[in-house]
Amino acid sequence: MPQITTATILQLTLLLSALPAQFLIAKWTSGSAAERYDAIKSLLGAWNDLRSSYLNVSAWAEWAISWVPKVTLLDNSEEGDNVEDGSPPLEELLQDNDLGFFGASKDARSPRPAYVLHRVGQVVSEKQNHMVGVIVGWDAELRAPSKWIKKRYSDSELESAADKPHYKVVFRGPAPSSIMVGYLPQSALRRVMGYKPDIPTLHLYFSDFDGERFVMQPWLQQIYPED
Repeated sequence: MPQITTATILQLTLLLSALPAQFLIAKWTSGSAAERYDAIKSLLGAWNDLRSSYLNVSAWAEWAISWVPKVTLLDNSEEGDNVEDGSPPLEELLQDNDLGFFGASKDARSPRPAYVLHRVGQVVSEKQNHMVGVIVGWDAELRAPSKWIKKRYSDSELESAADKPHYKVVFRGPAPSSIMVGYLPQSALRRVMGYKPDIPTLHLYFSDFDGERFVMQPWLQQIYPED
């Protein structure tokens, strides 16, 4: 017996509803038969657009995949997806590492370059997908493993991105206790004022929120003394 899903029921409902709609158009609208034909044709065209977008599983999958290049899910890496032979997987490096990748270097960021516009503890929005997160680290220029860089940037994009500030940003994940971590260029971020996002693990980096930004823990303040 074929399986009836919620999407199938919804599609059948909309399809059946099109029949009385065509009847009403023919009965109650004025104009010639050609004009009524155009109205019915427009109705069927709208249905086809709806079916091929909002009711199409592939379209939703493509939309979800479009998020991946900008924000890396901590639990979404492929098994064995190591940066180099013998190195940890990318999602582990994004959390923390001793290689200095993804804003993880413990070297003090001092003096602070004037072209680094954002600061640790600031709330920011990722421009493309409008996700709100908190900056927990930054590099004055791109510092990431070559495998990640090749996935993230084309050769032409890398020419302009390599010497630009990049920020490690923590976002709330799809589940209440989950997070997402992104390593994003300065051009991808916009400052958000007066909003305190509820994101797990922020207490590891910050002790308080002063109304505009999060206050760094002492260990983090030592790394970013001028932020």
